[in-house]
Amino acid sequence: MRQVFKRKGQARRGSILMLLGILLFSFGNPPVQGEAAAPEVTERINLALNKPATASSEVSGREAGKAVDGSKDTYWQPASTDREDMSVHVQVDLGSEQSLNQVVLNLNRGDNLGSIEIVYSLDGESWSRAYAKNGGIRADGQEVMAFNSVSASQIRLTLQLSRNLNVQLKELEIYMQDGDQGIPSDVTELAFVKPDGAPYNNNDERTLGVGETSALEVRGKRADGEWVALPQGQVQYHAAGSSSIVDTAGSVTGVKVGATRMYAEISVNGHAVRTPDFWFVVKDDQEFRNAKYIAFSSFTHPSLVQKIGEAAILDDGKPLPVVTIAPNTDGTVSARWLKDGQSRGTLGTKTLQAGISQSITLPGGMKVPGTHEVRMTFQTADGGTYYDSLFYTVMPKKGIPDGQSHIAYTGKDGRMAYVPDYKGNRIIDFSNVGYMGGGVKLPDVQARIAVQPTGGDDTAMLQAAIDEVSQLPRDADGFRGAVLLKKGTYLVGGSLNIQASGVVLRGEGKSEDGTIIRGTGTTARNLIVVGGTNGATIVDGTETDIQDLYVPAGSRSFHVQDASDYQVGDSVIVRRIGNDRWIHEIGMDHIYMRPGTGGTQQWSPFNLDFDRVITAIDGNRITVDAPLANAVERQWGGGKLFKATDESRIEQVGIENMRAISDFDPSKTDTKMDNDVLDTPYYSDEDHAERFIMMNSVKNAWVREVAGYHFSYALVQVGRQAKWVTVQDSEMHDMVSIITGGRRYSFFIQGQLNLVQRNYTETSRHAYVIESRVQGPNVMYDNKATREYNTSEPHHRWSTGGLYDNVSARISVRDRGWLGSGHGWAGANYVMWNTEGGLVAQKPPTAQNYVIGHIPTEDGLNVKPLVPSAYDPRPREDGYWEYADRHVALQSLFIQQLKDRLGQQAVDHLARTPVGGGALDIPEQP
Repeated sequence: MRQVFKRKGQARRGSILMLLGILLFSFGNPPVQGEAAAPEVTERINLALNKPATASSEVSGREAGKAVDGSKDTYWQPASTDREDMSVHVQVDLGSEQSLNQVVLNLNRGDNLGSIEIVYSLDGESWSRAYAKNGGIRADGQEVMAFNSVSASQIRLTLQLSRNLNVQLKELEIYMQDGDQGIPSDVTELAFVKPDGAPYNNNDERTLGVGETSALEVRGKRADGEWVALPQGQVQYHAAGSSSIVDTAGSVTGVKVGATRMYAEISVNGHAVRTPDFWFVVKDDQEFRNAKYIAFSSFTHPSLVQKIGEAAILDDGKPLPVVTIAPNTDGTVSARWLKDGQSRGTLGTKTLQAGISQSITLPGGMKVPGTHEVRMTFQTADGGTYYDSLFYTVMPKKGIPDGQSHIAYTGKDGRMAYVPDYKGNRIIDFSNVGYMGGGVKLPDVQARIAVQPTGGDDTAMLQAAIDEVSQLPRDADGFRGAVLLKKGTYLVGGSLNIQASGVVLRGEGKSEDGTIIRGTGTTARNLIVVGGTNGATIVDGTETDIQDLYVPAGSRSFHVQDASDYQVGDSVIVRRIGNDRWIHEIGMDHIYMRPGTGGTQQWSPFNLDFDRVITAIDGNRITVDAPLANAVERQWGGGKLFKATDESRIEQVGIENMRAISDFDPSKTDTKMDNDVLDTPYYSDEDHAERFIMMNSVKNAWVREVAGYHFSYALVQVGRQAKWVTVQDSEMHDMVSIITGGRRYSFFIQGQLNLVQRNYTETSRHAYVIESRVQGPNVMYDNKATREYNTSEPHHRWSTGGLYDNVSARISVRDRGWLGSGHGWAGANYVMWNTEGGLVAQKPPTAQNYVIGHIPTEDGLNVKPLVPSAYDPRPREDGYWEYADRHVALQSLFIQQLKDRLGQQAVDHLARTPVGGGALDIPEQP
């Protein structure tokens, strides 16, 4: 009762105060409420509303006036011809002199804009700049532009385009924002500040939970060094990312797990001043308790290593681990155990209840030396069936052979034995690469036509010969025949195209007195182009989900929801999905901006499509011909299987036994090299042939015994749609171009299941290089590079499953951070085996990179981690390093794997052999 009386008393006192306020107001005095005067609330006036507007052009029904009519359902749109010079403008007549300090834009998009400029005038003739912004324009086109107050009767907005796309200005608003007496004109720096007023450093960060809110405060630094508060309405906040949002007052709210880069900016004397970057990282402790993840399995053990990419070894004398299952849904789990891939017994069935952990005890027999797998089948209450496995290894009693790796060695049967991590990831089998899937001798093909140089441009003559052979029937081995280029120099001012299967171009030697193709003229191009641009394509309606909770890297088998429509021999695409949560897990939504220039792009989700052939089906368990080079994880997006067709690919194409020279202008020289300067000038002309051979949509093809001189880009590029290509016994000399990005990639792989062996190159930037998001395996075996300007490497953005085996070159597999436009983690599940030279290898999250048997030499240029650094000190892990100062006894991983799979004859087929000659070079009609 006492509380009720108190509230009534408060109500009476409130009524008395209100009455006194009314009386005081009636006598012209300000009302008083409590201890402070109430702020006067005034409605902002849009000075542009319904004012006359003109534009550089307009479309019927989308006139300039539609941008100031107060409706976001109408808009101004310039004519397409007006956009041709990439600049459009709209102008508003305010009718009289007005004070203003803020312009608000509502555009259909902003990612097609390069810059925004606002100018003002009192007489329509003399114009001054109020605001300018170059780059950093919000992608959604919602811009709030604050600047020092100006007096104007007319305002002109100019939009400079970066891409010639439609511009639709839904609304342009102009205001005089209260409280502007404004930003001091001597503010030269802007910063987010801590509660004590001290500025945050560039790239500092805060952590938020989903739904949590945190406030940002911005201050400006004046000429005298004082950090001062700024009028809130003058500060514009930007969020680059979708995991957090920021409002106009600087209040940040976590939306979903991820990282978002924040910055704020103001206008001082018509120029933008912005803060250093600040990051919000959003976390959610409950995110993986969703039923869609089914369950999470692990071992409970005091010392067994449970980390991706690190061998899970049960040490002698240690107790057996216990399998612990954390289910997210009701159901059952049945388990069995396997040793070295062979089933050894059942472990029973357990009932699962969401949120309650369950355990499985292992039998004593699982302490016998070998690799043990606990294979689990989950049956969920809704009828779903899912699979998962855990692994550990008990090492052999007699140890491993002297001088061999502890995770990949020859067992007592002479075959490779691998030690996986606890999820089954291991060094993958690289033996399926190259012509016909590996271990098949390159064919010697009968000549059908022989040609000789004409003394003039030979492009048309050579193309006619290629076309003639392309019309011949294919023999039982798939060949139409070879075009033999007799000794001499062939002038090629254009490009030669092979667009039919079974065609071979063969010369009579790559020496100075052999067959020489000389690329003439000043056009940058490829001298030889093989195949079209379309590779394997998915067959509509064949999709089925992968049901394994985790398919480890190196696996050839996995379960699908429904395998009934698939058959052995089907070409398939195994899709590994990488969602935005995985992008955050590997830190690629949190790449710092490139120092000095910015422009770094955070990664978007992407898929890896492995091009495979089914070799076995057991119920819903599918086995394919070559291993997957990246784990497929339900936690990070899962996977799918599709039937595929590669009818667009040509096949059985070879180029061999010739020399290629690209003409260039020797008067063009330079000394710049990336971010450095060389002491001696080099030839830098780029107006000439870029590549000798471009392998596009082709499979089961080869390049051998070719030599190249002076190309600017590559001797051979194996494109994204190429598969099972071998490039061997070839050389690249004296490349000619400026020494900077996008040039001098001597042997360049973009496709999958390709082999580059026994080659030599010099003056490269990236000698043996693999492109972004490449689905391995791919192998660089027994190659050498000298006079390098940079490193052999997976170049950027998560290339998977490459092997550098017996390669002498500078090599790097690392987080490339902000290089390029955000190269980030360049390679995953790479192996460097018995390599020599400068080397850096780091471990990306969710994967591993391996260095086994490396002999270091002088690191030289760029063979060191980019990060951690003073600019980005966040730690990165080293990859797996073993025998880091000497070779291991097993000379070649690739050769041993090929021998294990196909026998010694397959290894012998890799040997270098003479090309052509004799009756093969005497044209014979089929």
